[in-house]
Amino acid sequence: MAQARVTDFYVQRKKDAGGAAHGDGNTTQVVDTPVSKSLLLRHNTGRRRGWQRPDLLRKIISRKTEDGDKLPAYQRYHTLAQDAPPGLTLPFKYKLLAGMFRSMDTIVGMLFNRSETVTFAKVKQGVQDMMHKRFEETHVGQIKTVYPTAYHFRQERNIPTFSVTVKKTSYQLTVEPVIEADKSKAVLAASRLLERRSIFHQNLVSIVKGHHKAFLAKLNPPIRVPDDKLTRWHPRFNVDEVPNVLPGELPQPPQGAEKLTTAQEVLDKARSMMTPKMEKALVNVVLKTAEMVCVKEQGPVPQTPVAPAETHSALKGVSQSLLERIRAKEAQKLQAAMTRNPQQEERLVMMSRLGELSRILRNVFVAEMKPALIMEVACNRMISSYRSAMNTGDMELHLRLLAELTPEWLTIHTIRKDFYLKLNKTMDLNVVLEKLKQKTKEEERL
Repeated sequence: MAQARVTDFYVQRKKDAGGAAHGDGNTTQVVDTPVSKSLLLRHNTGRRRGWQRPDLLRKIISRKTEDGDKLPAYQRYHTLAQDAPPGLTLPFKYKLLAGMFRSMDTIVGMLFNRSETVTFAKVKQGVQDMMHKRFEETHVGQIKTVYPTAYHFRQERNIPTFSVTVKKTSYQLTVEPVIEADKSKAVLAASRLLERRSIFHQNLVSIVKGHHKAFLAKLNPPIRVPDDKLTRWHPRFNVDEVPNVLPGELPQPPQGAEKLTTAQEVLDKARSMMTPKMEKALVNVVLKTAEMVCVKEQGPVPQTPVAPAETHSALKGVSQSLLERIRAKEAQKLQAAMTRNPQQEERLVMMSRLGELSRILRNVFVAEMKPALIMEVACNRMISSYRSAMNTGDMELHLRLLAELTPEWLTIHTIRKDFYLKLNKTMDLNVVLEKLKQKTKEEERL
């Protein structure tokens, strides 16, 4: 940006102890300096917004340095911020990998349907344009680990590159989708792309299920849940801390010359080309590595004793059998919660509200002084008395569930096109509440 000669007036006032009262001691200094217009703009806006305060700048800098290489919060607590109901949610890095596979499959399908040779360079550029994130060969290796039958990978050369940096004779990684069809009519259609995306998602869920299974086996007592019956993760299982998918091996270009991998090979190959000091240093490295290998081989393997289960200080003095029974009950509840389907979960939530709704319904019948009430009238009265907002349809569902669980107290009668509620006022309300609690406990055990 061009520099502009801007005359900036800085008024420097030096006030003595008595100068403020008499108005003397003020000096004005004119400084003529080349200042960028954008810099002046930034300076003025920063002054207005308070960025000239050094304490704020210190706080911002300290926050950045304290975090370091720590993952941002939107990745570490990704599953907690989901608006969807609790279920088999994937960690942030697995969802990102699923998005990369979707983009890669779309680009590979476009190039494959046009009978072009699909190279990694083309796929990389397209995926980065779609995802706005870096896409490397390690991500391709992870995709191969999750879905090994999706592509065929090869190293080929003599492929037109239309680039100055990559020679035509150099090897390139090529990608070919695996399609179970006649090769003459092989097309990666949209339906097939959706099917492959679903398979990739299920494979990712299976990987997380494996980590979840290992986590359940380490609990005290261990919990065993079949994979086909699992509907949600354990409450203490941190989904976002699941390790990354290990990248699979991709074909590498053949090496013409022999690759030197150890210090001894370097010493044998280039003894005549190095100085005496370098040769001495390499000899020392070879001797030290040999000694370390010998010590590791000869040293006995230490046996780590199995530590007993730690007991909290607040539980000292409590019998071990009682603690084991409590842990077994807790494990049984958690296992039932992990295998419960969404319909059962919704039914349990509705049943938890029935105790308060039954009290309100009895008060409505007492206030109306009628043996029976129309469903719509009863729902409107109860909605106005309930502590949280609820529409008429949901309230009717709750009343029907209440009539299903307590048929001897509340009944629903159909007369012509209307539904009437009839309450047994001779029955004690405490008996009804106790029965609802028992029904809720029975549902939770299922």
